[in-house]
Parts: sequence; structure tokens; C-alpha cells
Amino acid sequence: MIDLYALTSPNVQKIYIMLEECGLPYQEHFVDVWKGDQFKPEFMKLNPNGKIPVIVDSEGPDGMPFTVFESGAILLYLAEKAGKFLPKDTAKKYEAMQWLMIQLTTVGPMFGQWTHFKLFAPNGNEYSMDRYSSELKRLYELLEKRLGEAPYLGGQEYSVADIATFPWTRNHDAQGIKWDDRPNLARWFNAIGGRPAVKAALAKVAAIKSTRETASEDDKDRFFARGRYARA
Repeated sequence: MIDLYALTSPNVQKIYIMLEECGLPYQEHFVDVWKGDQFKPEFMKLNPNGKIPVIVDSEGPDGMPFTVFESGAILLYLAEKAGKFLPKDTAKKYEAMQWLMIQLTTVGPMFGQWTHFKLFAPNGNEYSMDRYSSELKRLYELLEKRLGEAPYLGGQEYSVADIATFPWTRNHDAQGIKWDDRPNLARWFNAIGGRPAVKAALAKVAAIKSTRETASEDDKDRFFARGRYARA
């Protein structure tokens, strides 16, 4: 059994999808980051970085319990455990992994910063908004080009690269990105969204109750490490 510590973010969604795709049994534990649950001592023992998602595999290496944090590491761990969604051929494997790294190092951070400055930053951040809007559009162009070369980001096979990236594109309409002039992304997005495991995962995420919409200003300051929680 795998214990999944989660809430609703794109980084969490990718782990829900991976677990459903792999058919691995798991139990959910909700960590309300808007209330500061990620900073509780019992959670910090699981992830000293104080972030979700985290998994604890009761049947880890050598049959011993094993904890994994960071969504990319979790995806690779589950791919190896299940023997799925990462090609065995070395060249094909690294083709998929390099696109996984693009999500982890570029798509996630840039899309996340766009969301932050769009929804949570005070007025007077025009430069930041312009910066992240430009990067967001550039990255969608990159994905569109890549998906014109291959059916999936990692090549011919659906892989962890697609599972990692898909949740970050679910808000494309709100980001001002339309599929009308991006046929390759539209094909890819609809194909992944139609997979039974993806539908099951997203249904579970949709049922989770987050307190984001009712979070106090102090809750938001703690979450974003600003105000009296800032270290600067």
C-alpha cells in the first residue's frame, strides 16, 4: 500500500494520475497547505522541504517502508516500481526523461509564477507579469512544436513526461491559451484527458476540499513566506 500525502495542485495531480495509471493501491492523506499542515512536525519528518506531494511505500526496496518526496522523483520511483511509462530502451528513456525535466525545471516554475503573480501578488508587478506571461506563451509554443514531431512529449509512447506536463496545461483557457491554433496540443491534451485512469484521478482531485478560497491573509502570507513569515 502507498500512502499519498496530497491536496489539489498540478504537482499532486500528476501523482494521482500515475498511481491510477499504474493500478497501484494507495491511501490518501490530505495536507491542507493553506492552513499550514505542511509545517507540522509529523509532516516535516516525511519531507524536510515542507511540500506536497509525498508518498510512503509500505513495500519499498527490500520490502521496507520507503518515503519519496518531490513529484519528479515520485514519478520515476513509481515508473520503476510498476515497470510502466518509462521506456526500457536507453535512448527512448532519456528522450522521455529530458521532457520530464523540462516540466520540472521550466513549465512548472514558469506556470506557477504566472499563477502567483496573476492571482496573489499586489498591484505594481507589471514587469513580473509580463515576464511570466512571455515565458508561458513561449513554452506552449515549444510544446506545440514538439507534439508536431511525435505523438507524445517523450516520443512514440505515453510516458511520465506527459503525465507530469498534462496537469499544468489544464488551465490553458484561463491562461489565455486556446487550442484553436494549436492542433498538436489539442490532440495530445484530449487524448490524455480521455484516458480512464486520468478521468478517475481528476475525479478524486475534484472531490478534495481545499481552503484556498477562504484562506485568511495571514494564511496566504505563511504559504507564500511573505509578510511576517518572510526571511528577507
